[in-house]
Amino acid sequence: MNLPNKITISRIFLIPVFVVIMLIDFPWGVLTFGEVTLPVSQFIGALIFVIASTTDWIDGYYARKYNLVTNLGKFLDPLADKLLVSAALIILTEMGLAPSWIVIIIISREFAVTGLRLVLAGGGEVVAANMLGKIKTWTQIVAITALLINNVPFSYINLPFDDIALYIATFFTIWSGLDYFVKNRHVFKNSK
Repeated sequence: MNLPNKITISRIFLIPVFVVIMLIDFPWGVLTFGEVTLPVSQFIGALIFVIASTTDWIDGYYARKYNLVTNLGKFLDPLADKLLVSAALIILTEMGLAPSWIVIIIISREFAVTGLRLVLAGGGEVVAANMLGKIKTWTQIVAITALLINNVPFSYINLPFDDIALYIATFFTIWSGLDYFVKNRHVFKNSK
């Protein structure tokens, strides 16, 4: 197994650690930033999320730079992204920090695009992530991170950056999903 795939697998292994840190009420206290408090466990969970998200860029960089792209990596990398983002969004919904309708849209898009990719792969076509899909992923990561840290950097100026970022991520999620289906609509034209 090459280095990029090992990095991707480490990202997958970080997901249950992230979930446990976020869902178990550890008595580690709270951090106070002006009028905003942030449980230490939530801060640690946010750090784990950011580290796991960053490995997405690192494994892709090494795979492309050193010509280490494999079918296993093509399978695991988007799976790891979807699992991490979905886990974080579901936890944020449970915590009351993300509206369920947005989470449903984002997760539904991921299922729909994955299904489309499977249909295309069955016909011998491989659809790589395009720039719009990458923007979607990074806007989701920024929004989730802002929500996980209770919008601390922007709370001093009363800017609801976390909410704004989540709406931007939702916009790019819908746009990139529609883009995938429009560009690959040929797969449905010959359906019976």
